[in-house]
Amino acid sequence: MAGVAVRTLTDGGQPAEQTAHALANFLSAAQHSLEIAVYDLHLPPELAAIVRDQLVRAHERGVTVRLAYNVDHPGLPAASPPPRTDPEAMAALPFPTAAIPGVPDLMHHKYVIRDAASVWTGSTNWTADSWTREENVIVTVDSPAVAGRYRTDFEQLWATREVSQTGHVDVAPVDGMRAWFCPGRGSRLAHRIAKAIGSARRRVRIASPVISSAPILATLAQVASDGKVDLAGVVDATQIEEVLAQWHADGQAEWKAPLLRTTLTRAPFTGKVSTPYAPGSVHDYMHAKVTVADDRIFVGSFNLSHSGEENAENVLEFEEPRLADNLAAFVDEVRLRYGPVAL
Repeated sequence: MAGVAVRTLTDGGQPAEQTAHALANFLSAAQHSLEIAVYDLHLPPELAAIVRDQLVRAHERGVTVRLAYNVDHPGLPAASPPPRTDPEAMAALPFPTAAIPGVPDLMHHKYVIRDAASVWTGSTNWTADSWTREENVIVTVDSPAVAGRYRTDFEQLWATREVSQTGHVDVAPVDGMRAWFCPGRGSRLAHRIAKAIGSARRRVRIASPVISSAPILATLAQVASDGKVDLAGVVDATQIEEVLAQWHADGQAEWKAPLLRTTLTRAPFTGKVSTPYAPGSVHDYMHAKVTVADDRIFVGSFNLSHSGEENAENVLEFEEPRLADNLAAFVDEVRLRYGPVAL
């Protein structure tokens, strides 16, 4: 598809500087505006300089720069491993920034809109671990129409500073793509992905840290049980264990556990045993979020989870055989690195 490019990252597969320079190059081309929404922005000095310098230079040459980031409510437990963005460092930047409260629903985007014409998005936070120790996907799109959808979401974030008031964006296709935003379109997105999985005739490939969205999980369990479609995927085994423990403890969602077990055992899913979150620990999660159903692609920041439907998330949906083949191959490459999930 013209104007769409995909970059994939693997654990230990590339130096952090490579992604830092790719992001800096994207930012450096800005002539009029940069709108940025990123969940976690925490870089060591040598990487921070590569990215920050381009933002500051853009501001100094008259580009309108705005940056929104997630911040947790003080005194409340984190809904997931908390971001390490420093609000004081953000406030010291020479352009406007906005701290979006992320509890209970995360501001989980990782996108940049450049000149209302191009978008950088995907699953990748702006951290050294994200760029070196995690599996991730980055997508860039040159399309004023698609960028316009992202701008609508960004303006909702910027004006309300409240996750629950965002994501109310038209999902009609533009330039051959649909841009989905949660929480406004979260439930519709989950059903859309489930329908694509259930309608697939040749293959389904999935990379998602966890799978807990009811419509997606139910469809995957059925497809895995039927065995008529080439279904395979990869998850984060550590986070799957945590989800199963949470379901068992609260009892309200434990009905989903048999569906998850069916999916992960009747189809060739594997899981990365990542390091459990702890302050100061490495973030080496299986962090990619992509679904390929035949030649249809869903890629972005959205875990296939119920909480993902309620977070501020974004997903691009489009159909493109070559990129679908590439992303399916990426999922298989990652999947073959790890063993079956111990349930």
